[in-house]
This record gives sequence, structure tokens and C-alpha cells, in this order.
Amino acid sequence: MTRSLVLLFAIVPLLAQNPVTDAVKSAYDRMKQNLIETAEAMPESDYGYRLTAQQRPFGEWMKHTAMGNYGLCSAMRGVPVPETVHSIEGLNVKADIQTALKESFAYCDTVLSEMTDQKATSQITNNDRKIYPAQPMISLVASLNEHYGNLVGYLRSKGIVPPSTARSLRKK
Repeated sequence: MTRSLVLLFAIVPLLAQNPVTDAVKSAYDRMKQNLIETAEAMPESDYGYRLTAQQRPFGEWMKHTAMGNYGLCSAMRGVPVPETVHSIEGLNVKADIQTALKESFAYCDTVLSEMTDQKATSQITNNDRKIYPAQPMISLVASLNEHYGNLVGYLRSKGIVPPSTARSLRKK
């Protein structure tokens, strides 16, 4: 029995070529879906809505998420943030913000599709600093989770069921 477990634990890593990046990509894909569906679920009239006076409006969260995607995904590549990011700040229309969000995810999709465990753990230079792409890769997923967690409150306060909850209810 013990030999079988040892053999199993020795073989499993060999079956997965990129277990770390595959796990991150899976988490990223879930959060991407949640955030795109969140942007779609909120009515345009509520893109200026704030939970409290001190918090950023819903639409600003969407723009912040898109800009963060560009920042973290360009860091994974070790390249400057694309100029596209500067045009996001001035957006005010739901459709434009949704397009910017989707385009930022498309940019990250490309970066992540090129990522392997070996690349993620190989040091690169980014803005004259040595980093490992795994650092911004993990930060991306953490950031997306944090943003979605904040946005769930905005949706619920407007009587909208968050996308992840809606999907789990449909499965029942």
C-alpha cells in the first residue's frame, strides 16, 4: 500500500506538464467569467452607483480591473503596459467599459496562453527589476478575486444575484 502511494505521488506530477500555471489559468478563467458577467448584469444606470460615499463607483471598479489586468499581464511578459490602458480612465458608458474589460482579458489570455511553469519561475527584467512572472500571475488572480468580492456587494445591494451564485443555483 505504501509503495503504491509513493508511486502514485511520483507519477501524478509527471502527468501534468504545467501544474502551477494550469491551476492559475483555471482560477483566472473562473474570475474572468464572473467579472465579465458582473459587468453585464449591472444596469448602465447603476454604473455610477457607490455602496458608500467613500467607495468607488461600480463603473470605476470595472475600469480599475481592466487597467490592473494590463498592468499585471504586461509585468508577466516583462514589457511596458500597453498604451491602451490610458484610454480606459476616461470611459463612462457601460458598453465602452465592458469592451475595455473584455479587451484587457483578451490581452491576459494571450499572455497566459504563453505561460508555462518553467517560464513562470524563470527570472525576467521588468522596469529594471528582476522578477519572476509567477509573482504578477498570482497577483492577477488574487486581484480579480478581491475585485469580484467587492462587486458582489454592489450587485446584491441592487437586488441582483451575483453570476457565481446564479450559476450554482442553476445547477441545483
